[in-house]
Amino acid sequence: MKILIVDDEEVSLSSVKRILKWHGLKNVDICDNGREAIKKIRRDNFDIVLLDLLMPEVDGMQVLESTKPFCQQTEFIILTAVDDIPTTVKAMRQGAYDYLVKPVDNELLFLSIERAYERKGLLAGLSINASCEAADVPPSFADTLTQSTQMKALISYAQVMARSGNPILITGESGTGKELMARGIHRAGPSPAGPFVAVNVSAIPATMFESQFFGHAKGAFTGAEGSHAGFFEQADGGTLFLDEIGELPIGLQSKLLRVLEDKTFTPLGAQSPVRVDVRLVSATNTELDRACQEGKFRIDLLYRLRSAYICLPPLRERRNDIPLLAAGFLQKACLRHKKDVSGFSPEAMQLLTHKDYPGNIRELSQIVENAVLLAGGPVITPVLLGGNGAQNAPVSASSRSLCTLKENDAAHVQFVLNSTGGNRRETARILGITLRQLQRKLAETK
Repeated sequence: MKILIVDDEEVSLSSVKRILKWHGLKNVDICDNGREAIKKIRRDNFDIVLLDLLMPEVDGMQVLESTKPFCQQTEFIILTAVDDIPTTVKAMRQGAYDYLVKPVDNELLFLSIERAYERKGLLAGLSINASCEAADVPPSFADTLTQSTQMKALISYAQVMARSGNPILITGESGTGKELMARGIHRAGPSPAGPFVAVNVSAIPATMFESQFFGHAKGAFTGAEGSHAGFFEQADGGTLFLDEIGELPIGLQSKLLRVLEDKTFTPLGAQSPVRVDVRLVSATNTELDRACQEGKFRIDLLYRLRSAYICLPPLRERRNDIPLLAAGFLQKACLRHKKDVSGFSPEAMQLLTHKDYPGNIRELSQIVENAVLLAGGPVITPVLLGGNGAQNAPVSASSRSLCTLKENDAAHVQFVLNSTGGNRRETARILGITLRQLQRKLAETK
């Protein structure tokens, strides 16, 4: 990694350079004026530029404006004593990656550099893969349906990172396919034949954390009638996928960190430690960097989890994948519910491709499955999809009561419940709500 520090204060230059050397970054150059910085940046192809804004003659903003258009692969991190929102916005619009106010916390500075370098590598991957639109998705990631150049580039990056066996952090909005990506990473990794253990961290009570993750011996506590292998031991020789890692309470994060560092743990009530070989993949839809700044997430744990970083785009940014995804969900729903539906009408597909999806791919899947359940013919029409298209389409009196959960809550719930033969758990899954929410809705209709 090649870094340039630009600052007119000698103390700041030497201080930041010393911090970077402490973190093992030795290829660091310095510059004490804006005019010379412009020449260096254009000539020497730096990976990261740490840029002070307040400098005489040529300030940092002028340096950014004069170099970023010609050095798209160089990431700029602004370091300044002025905490000014308009200036921050202007710097970001000019292409700066981050904006840190002096005095900068050392860990936050290094974290910003690390993320900027990861982004630089990802953008390079995107530019390389942009000319490879015909490239097939690797077999390990075949479950991820896409024809998007952006998604194919991310998958190519994930394929490379998977081979290292190092921890990978996947971020993205809820429903963007983080677990599918994690399973692909497992299959593309060094131990594809090993187990894949998926854990929703937010669903584990704090009081059960150690028992669930590390296991326990017989008699370790009241009710422990036998020994139990925890998640780490279950995933030995394979991959442990920790979903919603951002929901892990701060008090438990140190226990997870210790296992990641030592690869050993002692089950509750056991006398000797257990050593495991586990590849960790974690996912979150929360901003862990902000959580670190707010003291809700440990920076050292974030370093451990994020040896590589993959951010999945929301469905609204990959609309050309909607027809492909919808066709796949249609086929699965027909098999599940033994229905014979051949496809979508042009109007229905137009409605799907122009719809916003706050719930992303998961929401699209539920919409298609509900439409299959409601379909009385071979083609999905707009009225079966709900939303504005359904409201504007001609609707018969009998079908109007079955349009969507929002339009007629009680009728829709009852219809889906009847379609599943009274199976409440399956009904809740189809409607995209929890079992408790379903029970509440049924109680309200009595």
